[in-house]
Amino acid sequence: MKKSIQLIGTIVLCQLAGIIGALFTTSQIEGWYALLDKPFFQPPSWVFGPVWTVLYTMMGIALFLIIQSPTSGKSKVYISFGMQLVVNTLWTLVFFGAHQVGTALAVIIVLLASIVWTMWEMRSHSTIAMWLMAPYLSWVLFASVLNAAVFVLN
Repeated sequence: MKKSIQLIGTIVLCQLAGIIGALFTTSQIEGWYALLDKPFFQPPSWVFGPVWTVLYTMMGIALFLIIQSPTSGKSKVYISFGMQLVVNTLWTLVFFGAHQVGTALAVIIVLLASIVWTMWEMRSHSTIAMWLMAPYLSWVLFASVLNAAVFVLN
């Protein structure tokens, strides 16, 4: 029972970042964001919600695996994981909340670095957890290119 509660808790923690982001994003999709020039490879808006839901779930499972790992010295994993989650949320606030596309590009670069750092710290505690973060890294890399393209086009 304790493991089930921990698993649910870590998933909910990660999903909270998405919920906070959605508060700033949802109203902007039809408004400010719709007015921006976007690159040809921009996915339809409906894709982002399901993708982020899956990614946040995978992140929560990865964190759960770290918590369950019998290894010691996990403080750097927790710090890096927390940092990337905060920076993830910050990007949404800067991009959609403040409409600062250029600043958001700088934030997403920090996010990429913090995800890599998190994966690096996870590697000695759970390779499965580390690899569960790989789709997230890939998506944020794609989002970085998208952010850069929107910055250049506008």
